[in-house]
Amino acid sequence: MPTKIKNSPCDLCASRKQSLFSELSAPSVCTISEFKNSISHKKGQILYYEGTRPLGVFCIKSGVVKVYKTASNGKSQIIHLAKAGDFLGYHALLGEENYSNTAMIIEDATICFIPREAFLGTLFSDTPFFKRVTKALSHEIGVMEEKLTDASQKSIRERLAFVLLQLSQTFGVEGDENKKIDLILSREEIASIVGTATESVIRLLSEFKKDKIIKLEGKKIIVIDQRALARMSDFYA
Repeated sequence: MPTKIKNSPCDLCASRKQSLFSELSAPSVCTISEFKNSISHKKGQILYYEGTRPLGVFCIKSGVVKVYKTASNGKSQIIHLAKAGDFLGYHALLGEENYSNTAMIIEDATICFIPREAFLGTLFSDTPFFKRVTKALSHEIGVMEEKLTDASQKSIRERLAFVLLQLSQTFGVEGDENKKIDLILSREEIASIVGTATESVIRLLSEFKKDKIIKLEGKKIIVIDQRALARMSDFYA
């Protein structure tokens, strides 16, 4: 079960500088700090379910959350891996719609829940914050368009190379000339991000390892040659 923990002021939160709240005015920070609830979540817990009604927004203080959709055949597609500083649920809240996806904790997390009234009140009273949110929404539309294009035009090998490159840049830990992806994802989850069968991911990871592009350390992946992944994914095209 999620556990409610003591709230800390937003202006003392280390992840705030990475979030949409980074440039909030002092009065807005006070409002959010007053009404939010900080909750501790364990790996495997569901933050919200597809089809349910949003009652507010979530801001990740620490941990990792996977956002995914489930098709009629029961297969899931991971849309996004959210990390510290990311917001979840505000698309549905602003659109006055039910959640179009499900969010699950995949690395123990502390998440702040901001009730609808507090979030919307801040949004409409703080013009710079309003501009940041609309800019973020526009950017995410562009990202989704790129993903749709990649899914139809790029090979599985190219898509996997791009996913590994993104994971190494977002969750990578430097070590010598290598970069370890400091996030445990099952082969099924990687396949779900790429949009392919698990068997294809297992085969391609083995090929990348043989070509000395990556190393495998249990379930963790160490990227040896980022340039090779970039070339393979047509990153600079």
